[in-house]
Amino acid sequence: MNTENVKGFRDIEGECAERRVIIRNMLEETFRKYCFIPVETPIIEYEEFVKSNNPNDEAVSNIFKLEDRGKRKLALRYEFTFQLKRLAQNKKLPFKRYQIGPVFRDEPIGGNRWRQFTQCDIDVIGSTIKDEAEILQIIFEIFNKLKIKFTINLNNKKLLNEILDELKIKEENKEQVIREIDKLNKLSEEEVIENLKKYNAEKALTIFKKPEKYFEKYKAYSEIAELRKICSAYKIKFNFVSFLARGLSYYNGTIFEVKSDIKETLAGGGSYLVNGIQSTGISFGLDRIELLAKIDSPNKKTLLISINQDKKAIELAEKLRKNNIPCTIMYEKISKALEYADSYKIPYVIFLGEEEAKKKKVKIRNMASGKEELISEEDLLKRL
Repeated sequence: MNTENVKGFRDIEGECAERRVIIRNMLEETFRKYCFIPVETPIIEYEEFVKSNNPNDEAVSNIFKLEDRGKRKLALRYEFTFQLKRLAQNKKLPFKRYQIGPVFRDEPIGGNRWRQFTQCDIDVIGSTIKDEAEILQIIFEIFNKLKIKFTINLNNKKLLNEILDELKIKEENKEQVIREIDKLNKLSEEEVIENLKKYNAEKALTIFKKPEKYFEKYKAYSEIAELRKICSAYKIKFNFVSFLARGLSYYNGTIFEVKSDIKETLAGGGSYLVNGIQSTGISFGLDRIELLAKIDSPNKKTLLISINQDKKAIELAEKLRKNNIPCTIMYEKISKALEYADSYKIPYVIFLGEEEAKKKKVKIRNMASGKEELISEEDLLKRL
């Protein structure tokens, strides 16, 4: 039997798993602070629903396809956004939801790309440009808490389309031209020009290389200017990137992404329609954020060794847990217990034997220094 992970999938355990729990909790706490409510949705949906109205997008073309016993065509979700079509029905607007969970894409792996990864999404159904500014504020709050150096790049899909209209690009070629332009930060200019020639759109590159001031003449740029004005009230800034498109055809307004010290995007999103209602949202990539987050993870775990004092050990363990101090009890030999603590990086070992019970004290060992002390239960709680 082959017990290895399937290519593109992985087990997450140990310190990495604990860091992810801390980050998830922080994200969730922040989302709830802005009144987003939690939802959970199925991993498996009908294939036609997963594809929705944008089957040609790269992310959609990479879905995992399934078939059940009834021969129904199914697929694993590749993101959470399309499921909002069902969730948002008959909701009082604005409907603000968040969701954290795994999504799947059957695509090449490498670097920090996996076929199963965890997205942390917030979306506002029935949004205005002020909601877009609030989401940018959430970005700032989260990445500052995680002490991650970051930049927000931003553009507008309406502006992209307005420029392509000016260049008289055929309607049926617009989305593909936008996808090619979006590759400017991945491919050389020569490669992008060659790709644009297929659609007689090579002149577009000249425009998208111009400074921001040039784009002020376009009607759609006014939305970027308005968003920047609202963001100033939050005291946050973003970079205008004229060729940013994010690769998903359903965007119809603002588009943004968060970049840092790795080449992959840490978070991205934009504005789009849900059941004909203007909406906006962002997805944070937990797997990539976990690589960069600088978080303090206080390790207060304890291992309590009972030396023929099982009743007192259980009572003490419960007292520690009620004070939010993680504790596990071992009733085995001391040497085995110490090996266990060392293996799982438990920083404190507490000994409770007959001598300690008589003195109404416990012996605590700092596993890092090896130092041992005899202290009262009260002092133990204060120490930990």
